[in-house]
Amino acid sequence: MKIEKLENHQDLGKRAGQIGAEAIRQAIRKQGYANIILATGQSQFETIQELVRAEDLDWSKVRMFHLDEYIGLPVTHLASFRKYLTERFVSHVPALAEVVLIDGEVVPAEEECQRLARKIMDNPIDVAFVGIGENGHLAFNDPPADFEETSPYIVVNLDKQCRQQQLGEGWFPSLEDVPLQAISMSISQIMKSKKIICAVPDSRKAQAVKDCLSGEVSNMHPASILQQHPDCTCFVDNGSGALLP
Repeated sequence: MKIEKLENHQDLGKRAGQIGAEAIRQAIRKQGYANIILATGQSQFETIQELVRAEDLDWSKVRMFHLDEYIGLPVTHLASFRKYLTERFVSHVPALAEVVLIDGEVVPAEEECQRLARKIMDNPIDVAFVGIGENGHLAFNDPPADFEETSPYIVVNLDKQCRQQQLGEGWFPSLEDVPLQAISMSISQIMKSKKIICAVPDSRKAQAVKDCLSGEVSNMHPASILQQHPDCTCFVDNGSGALLP
């Protein structure tokens, strides 16, 4: 794992997006297509904007997956990650080869997990864009995360700190409105990605960044597992990287 420190969140997003876009181009040049994972949330705004601006990138050869989605949340809801990715990414680039979104309204959710598993097992990921939560989570794998879970997508319970982060970012009017469960890509599936771009801006992530990037690998700091990935770069800014040694 490598760490790059940028001045601010704008520079961070630009750098992460540029490195990610080039990795997508390389995959297309090598094999004729690219499979990617996109993350959501405030921390990914600038990275996704930079991807949208990328030149000489044939999006028709790109298949997109995403990391997680709330269970039971309508796609029309402000906090829906399907809505987020459609409005911020999919609608701004030429038609992709395929857009594989998580439908959190499927009942039971386990059926959706199985559908997604079949799809991603047929399409190994070339480039994964991820972030780190305030509680150190990776996707919605809150601590203590299950590093041994082999299913590509799983139903998870969201802990209070995770839900408070969603409230604090303005996605929900109250803590009671934040769903208690989500469908999340598993840790093991994320780690199968050939390349991982981890974008983590903002001082509110400083403790999580310190714990995950400079501490020991532990399921109490789920994103610390990224230290063991052979091709992962974590991008931090002066705020999020303030506590790094």
